[in-house]
Amino acid sequence: MVASNRLGTVSDVRCEIGENPLWHRAEQCLYWIDIPAGRIYRYSPRSGTCERIYEGKVVGGFTIQADYSLLLFMAEGAIAQLKDGKLNIIIDGIPDERNTRFNDVIADPRGRVFCGTMPSKECPGRLYRLDLDGTLTKLLDGIQCSNGLAFSVDLQHLYYTDSYAHVIYRFDYAEQTGDITNQEVAIRGVEADGYPDGLVRDAEGYLWSARWGGGCIIRYSPEGVEERRIKLPVKRVTSVAFGGPRLADMYVTTARDAENADAQPDSGAVFRVQTGIRGVPEFHSRIRLTG
Repeated sequence: MVASNRLGTVSDVRCEIGENPLWHRAEQCLYWIDIPAGRIYRYSPRSGTCERIYEGKVVGGFTIQADYSLLLFMAEGAIAQLKDGKLNIIIDGIPDERNTRFNDVIADPRGRVFCGTMPSKECPGRLYRLDLDGTLTKLLDGIQCSNGLAFSVDLQHLYYTDSYAHVIYRFDYAEQTGDITNQEVAIRGVEADGYPDGLVRDAEGYLWSARWGGGCIIRYSPEGVEERRIKLPVKRVTSVAFGGPRLADMYVTTARDAENADAQPDSGAVFRVQTGIRGVPEFHSRIRLTG
């Protein structure tokens, strides 16, 4: 099913690689990053304004802490808090990640963070878990390209995307311990649809997968069956999140396509899509800071 929906861009910002859209409930604002530029943007639907609130070291993903500060997952495995414009370093790097960076991340119900890394020539991607006390545990190795994560409605499963493998895995998830077990393929994509990238779950339990190179986002049932797809006027669709007062607005980040700039002038933009489907609030991270 190809859906027709209200669609438009939210600002004149065009990112090289826009990623990690995340709705800040306390501020009623959308945040997202431009990864190679090391920038974080904030957009207010109320005022229609967009501002750059950070520029510095490359950020691959972030969560919102319970105190409403941002927890940044950065290049070389560094993790830091951004609060009132100041960085507080929690982990200054991971030796095995010196030539790569974090990518998509997600906070769990207890405030831990699952955080994936990009592959490099020296090593494949990995998935880590950052616990409340700041301890970092490697959970998975040998990932081709770590990407979008989401939890099932009953919080019994964690979904995790390996882009280059064209799969979304499902794990049994134990909320009490943060352990993941029993890896299985939940959704297997095809090359014609592009690479599965960012991931989000809606209030009905369906998964939305952004498709890099596919120019769309695809909605899957809990059983892994495609229910609909929404086409965008750009090919490099990177991630998706729900926002707005009722979480009824879908925000979709994209990446610039310089080779096809004339045909895709909005590549790199953030799009707002209205489908009539609502999302669910994302969990806050609750990492205790010692720096």
